[in-house]
Amino acid sequence: MAIPKEPRQLMINIMYLVLTALLALNVSAEIFNAFKVVDKGLVDSNKSLDESNNALPDVIRERSKKRKELEVYAEKIDPARTISKELSEYIDGITTFMIDQTGDKNGVEDAGDYVEVQGHEELRGKKNKDITTRFLVDEGKGAELKAKIEDARARFIALVDEDDRAKFEQEMALGIDDETWRHGKNKKNASWESFTFRQMPLAATLPMFSKFKNDAKATEAAFLNYLMGKVGGEEVVFDKYTVVSAPKKSYIIKGETYETEIFLSAASGGSSNTGISVRVNGSPVSVNNEGVAKWSAPAGSVGIKKYSADITVTNPVTGESDTYKKEFEFEVGERSVTVSPTKMNVFYIGVDNPVEVSAAGISSNDMNVSMSGAGGGTIKRASDGTFIVNVTQQTRNGEFAKVNVSAPGITVAKDFRVKRIPDPVPTLSGKVGGAIGNGELRAQQALIPTLEGFDFDARCSIVGFQI
Repeated sequence: MAIPKEPRQLMINIMYLVLTALLALNVSAEIFNAFKVVDKGLVDSNKSLDESNNALPDVIRERSKKRKELEVYAEKIDPARTISKELSEYIDGITTFMIDQTGDKNGVEDAGDYVEVQGHEELRGKKNKDITTRFLVDEGKGAELKAKIEDARARFIALVDEDDRAKFEQEMALGIDDETWRHGKNKKNASWESFTFRQMPLAATLPMFSKFKNDAKATEAAFLNYLMGKVGGEEVVFDKYTVVSAPKKSYIIKGETYETEIFLSAASGGSSNTGISVRVNGSPVSVNNEGVAKWSAPAGSVGIKKYSADITVTNPVTGESDTYKKEFEFEVGERSVTVSPTKMNVFYIGVDNPVEVSAAGISSNDMNVSMSGAGGGTIKRASDGTFIVNVTQQTRNGEFAKVNVSAPGITVAKDFRVKRIPDPVPTLSGKVGGAIGNGELRAQQALIPTLEGFDFDARCSIVGFQI
């Protein structure tokens, strides 16, 4: 059995391609649903691997009885399974803790950590970024996880005969990509755990933890197959398969290209005599040496798009062929920009006018925001990601100050009126007029100018008055 190379990096790529473009903007419910679907697929794949891994040990032990020198391989079964089990239980402990801490915080994962949304059960803390950043990055749990994965990898390799270690190490799924984060532009990501988990919503980290477990179980399966080969067994062909589609993006923009990798959770590569053929929508797709077929389709229109994939597997022992089919879908969206004044649809002279600019499917780094039209306006980006507009001239009837937003594939202009700050109203003891008691009058220190109904931070002072 050949395990797809670098599945860990594939999952990280999927997460970051989606998150870097959308997390800083508006992450829709559909995106979180996509993470949920990915996680469910990985959980199902893990169950399939567990079934396979539970079936092999008895066969290996039975065949090792043929010769005395083969018994050493049977003795390696339990240590290998312990490595995988310990890592999986450790990862389960992390996920349970984070789910509970973003739920009812009663020390266990239970119904109180979930909420029903439109008839479906959802995590209460699925959007929570504090728990992932604080627990996994700041408190060091992510670094500990990295060390656990690297230790498990080293322990697996140590169980392999020295002459076979180089080949096994090259093909094993379990491991850490400790290089990509070093080349990132964000200086805050000074470690693997910061690059992987900082400011990640809880819902986005769960598929990653499921993938780490999948890597451990897949490596366990690869090691058991290695032992099977050592005791004289044929290359194992599993009798249960799961078709997996791993898209680079589950939500794409009109004009982009949808790309995905389609493979069996227990795939056979070029080194195996197991025959595999893949067809998408009835058309054949070539399979590489790792047992993976890559398929792409242009996104010509918006909406939900569906495709079907079927994989035919030939058992090298019996010569029989079985076909497994599954349907998948992805959503094509269209770029859009929204310019929203934080206060109202008017800019005022002499004060800072806050404006929010949001874009679906567009990175904030790709947006160019400027001012034009009447009003003598200027715009600058604030530290919190919003924008501040300052204007100097009041617009007349039919004139507008324009906020312009341009990005690849889209240009939008939003009109605003420009007004001066309304006249302040002098008040005494909070009153605009009417009678006031002698004692109350004596207690007042001054007339106070008030901008009634004005939401901006503007102050007025009285320089003189007549009685």
